[in-house]
Amino acid sequence: MLNWQLDDPTETAAANRYTFYKPSPEVLAKVAVGEVVKLIFRGRGDDADDVHVERMWVLVDAVHPGARFDGRLDNEPRHIRGLQAGDPVSFEARHIINTEHRDPHDFTARFIKRAFVTNRILHDGQAICFLYRESPDEDQDSGWRFTAGDETDEYMEDTGNIGYVSLGAVLSRDDSVLHLLDEPAGSAFKRDEASGLFVPDSRG
Repeated sequence: MLNWQLDDPTETAAANRYTFYKPSPEVLAKVAVGEVVKLIFRGRGDDADDVHVERMWVLVDAVHPGARFDGRLDNEPRHIRGLQAGDPVSFEARHIINTEHRDPHDFTARFIKRAFVTNRILHDGQAICFLYRESPDEDQDSGWRFTAGDETDEYMEDTGNIGYVSLGAVLSRDDSVLHLLDEPAGSAFKRDEASGLFVPDSRG
């Protein structure tokens, strides 16, 4: 009996559409023998109640009708007991979370760049009420800054109250700003209290 199983990430991807990449059907159809694909393994460690989740690559040995595959583990597990590199792995297309192929339909790629956002949004569940875009500090910086609008100067001066995370992570909390993300540096918007819609703000 196996000490591990493969996760089907379909529901996770649907619930985290801005941050969880799952290959498109077009890319999955390209997977061929000799390539590697990434799967999510869930298994037990040394203790009976010690469960670990590891994302690992598998070398594809055979492609079968019905989107089924046979392969061999191409990583050495860190914690999962009874599983090692070279072990046979049978899986389906639904288990694959990454391939060697570029995916033009990768919805998450647009939201990889980072932004500064306060913990009022990230952790307290508050909606975004003010956002502005600066010139990026680095290549990975989108330039966007998000606040709930009620943060005090003292709060903002404490760096522990501000996260530097992907745009996808921000959108997972509040995606009402999605339509504004292509606005240029110098832009600023505030949420109108009466309508709940965003309007330009002179502070940009």
